[in-house]
Amino acid sequence: MEWIRYHEKEKVFELRTENSTYQMQVREYDTLVHLYYGSPVGDTLITDRIVCADRGFSGNPYEAGRDRTFSLDTLPQEYTAYGNGDYRINGLEAVQADGSDTANLKFESYEIRPGKYSLRGLPAMFGGEEEAQTLEIVLADHASGLKVHLLYGVFPKFDVITRAVRLENTGTEAVTIKKAVSMEMDFEYRELDAVHFYGRHAMEREMERNHLGHGNWSVGSIRGTSSHHHNPFVILCDRDTEETHGNCYGYALAYSGNFVFETEVDQIGQTRVMMGIHPYHFQWTLKQGDTFETPEVIMTYSEEGLGKLSRNYHDAYRQNLIRSKYVDQPRPILVNNWEATYFDFDADKLYHIAEEAKNIGLDMFVLDDGWFGKRDNDWCALGDWKVYEEKIKGGLPALAEKIHGLGLKFGLWVEPEMVSEDSDLYREHPDWAFKIPGRAANRSRYQLNLDITRKEVREHIMNQIFTVLDACKVDYVKWDMNRSVDNVFCAALPGERQGEVYHRYVLAVYEMMESLVQRYPDLLFESCSGGGGRFEAGMLYYSPQIWCSDNTDAIDRLKIQYGTSFGYPVSAMGAHVSVCPNHQSGRITPFETRGIVASSGTFGYELDLMKMSEEEKKTAREQILIYKEMEHLVQTGDYYRLENPYENQKYVLWQFVSKDKKEAVVCGVRLHSEANPRIYLCYPQGLDAEMHYEDTATGKVYTGAALMKAGLPLPLTMGDYQPVKFTFKAVEK
Repeated sequence: MEWIRYHEKEKVFELRTENSTYQMQVREYDTLVHLYYGSPVGDTLITDRIVCADRGFSGNPYEAGRDRTFSLDTLPQEYTAYGNGDYRINGLEAVQADGSDTANLKFESYEIRPGKYSLRGLPAMFGGEEEAQTLEIVLADHASGLKVHLLYGVFPKFDVITRAVRLENTGTEAVTIKKAVSMEMDFEYRELDAVHFYGRHAMEREMERNHLGHGNWSVGSIRGTSSHHHNPFVILCDRDTEETHGNCYGYALAYSGNFVFETEVDQIGQTRVMMGIHPYHFQWTLKQGDTFETPEVIMTYSEEGLGKLSRNYHDAYRQNLIRSKYVDQPRPILVNNWEATYFDFDADKLYHIAEEAKNIGLDMFVLDDGWFGKRDNDWCALGDWKVYEEKIKGGLPALAEKIHGLGLKFGLWVEPEMVSEDSDLYREHPDWAFKIPGRAANRSRYQLNLDITRKEVREHIMNQIFTVLDACKVDYVKWDMNRSVDNVFCAALPGERQGEVYHRYVLAVYEMMESLVQRYPDLLFESCSGGGGRFEAGMLYYSPQIWCSDNTDAIDRLKIQYGTSFGYPVSAMGAHVSVCPNHQSGRITPFETRGIVASSGTFGYELDLMKMSEEEKKTAREQILIYKEMEHLVQTGDYYRLENPYENQKYVLWQFVSKDKKEAVVCGVRLHSEANPRIYLCYPQGLDAEMHYEDTATGKVYTGAALMKAGLPLPLTMGDYQPVKFTFKAVEK
């Protein structure tokens, strides 16, 4: 089927998915304008929407002669550059050899080809000839020879269109790029809201919804990472859009560094949107023949509300972004020793925790921070990736062998991007850390960023880690990153190229991670940055799961996991049962409730198993068996947010439904107890209205329509933070 077409007579490009249409047109003076993005419109080309008018202080291209109605300042366009009379935010800022700050982009050519384009050294969605198609449009600045290749990937099944840009210098003089976003598009006049996901360490991806009024609005990060504070995923939607109805547009940047998402509502009510690398401290010089590729923006559209938009992303990422064999396979249920021991452990203590893990039915033991160098606190030893023999007597390979001997898998924590000043590595190579000459370093968590933009640094670190992994036959790696990137300066680059360092840092992270997953294809890899500081599509290309937050409090996790689910699969969220009172919040919640919340993710435990009561161990055994029964729904099913924790102060509910609609599980938490309580109803979604479903707890049978329309009462409970769970299975009438 033709998912991408060029209508030559009308000069219209049309991109189609199963439930969306995207159109753009080559107009006067070879200007590429944006026409439409939204619900399918049949065979109609939306060419009459653009109305040109003479507007004061909006200039006109020279070639327009006396036509004062044609202005780049008001036209909806597909990709724009500064310096051409368009005074709105622009996607490209290019400084020419003569110092001028302009590029006049004209349509030059196009190509449609099967399969999905790829990007060099950057994560991107992938797809074969039967799954995706690529459109490449070339815009050219004829005066300088700078060419802008607009890349579009179409995934019809998921209603996904991807965008990226390749810049190419075909001229004779160097061009310096100061800003190059990955995606730009203009909306016609309409009232839009922006839904974004802000936060902080231990409280990531909190949802906030803002109306876009006239002027500029943006979110982004200049921390060197995508950050805990603003996620590189934003939804624009009509003002009446909710979970189950309304138009909405998702924009996700597959990038783990500085980013920006910008909007501007202009003088006539049009909204310009762009997303890409943040221009802060960014510069890239293109000499003759050089190219530069931007990271990818993954877009999706839904006219069925925010829930459908989320499920588009979940399916697209699981099938065409995450490469791990674990993407749709059962994952080992683990215990991590961090909250049990912190730095205070030895080999015997670790082994006894592993024995108890085996006893309650867990699959894997993970050794967290403190196993390397002379690491007894967080002041020292980062960069010295050799086993701490005085702490782990007999060596790490011996411990790993003993744990494997229990029938458990063995996992390990690493933080390859960092160095401690109190380390052998730093004493030998102080110049390998980011530091600005003549200035004191900026510490964070008592550590410095390694300058991994340098090949010798990357290779030294990874070779150390490979030696450990090979010796221990490690089954799982958790890659952590516990500070923002600062003091950015690379002594190996001349001063005029220091603006490349942030981006080169991200490319270096990707190269290191790629070397890991290629060397160990059977490894379960989990990325982490102080929890959720790099929870985005770029990381999912390398790791099928990400530690969702350092905050393991079940009630805080309701909001954290709720916000995360808008743009990312539940199967990617690292979620564990931890001790009470919780180490981050001090809150006390029932063990069963902690299990319900953690089971909506990559289930595991993060507590001292040796201190659990026999009753808690019994409950844990039951939780593990129950999770294994529903794990396939978490991994591959459709996810529905039934109740919003920001709006409902009484209870929170969510649901998993199998693709064939024959199984469903509703999970939730009743937040606060009440005297003489009201009766609250649960309304499942996504069922087959004609099927019959048995409530496995009561044996009662309902039609899907009855469950979705009439609902079921939530159980009456005593005490705050009580768990809720319904399991439904299709039966013959």
